Amino acid sequence: MNRTEHSTTPVVVTISGCAKEDADTVFRVLKQSYESDRADDDAPQYVSEGHQTVWTATFEVSGTQTAAGPAALTAPVEAEMQGGYWAVDRMEETLASAFSVRVEGMAAGDQEKDVQMRLESGSR
Repeated sequence: MNRTEHSTTPVVVTISGCAKEDADTVFRVLKQSYESDRADDDAPQYVSEGHQTVWTATFEVSGTQTAAGPAALTAPVEAEMQGGYWAVDRMEETLASAFSVRVEGMAAGDQEKDVQMRLESGSR
């Protein structure tokens, strides 16, 4: 069955290789468009010293979307998205409205895809 209307679809976003403030910036951009499993006031925290910290959140991607404006990061951010094709593509468009996005890798399966990307400050 081919439908042009999409219900909500979860996308797991993992962020690493950055300061907690930059991870918070990325999550806040996504929260402008999508419901998250994180509370609005939930900001990334460092978990352990001496090791790379990884932050994860799940977003419900729906047919509606709010375009984000350019967002500033202090340094590049490594992000990975995993979910259904349509939902991951939609979320990538949202990130591209706020950041400079460079896809660094992608793995595709029957139902889902996994995209690794590098985000830098938006230049709009």
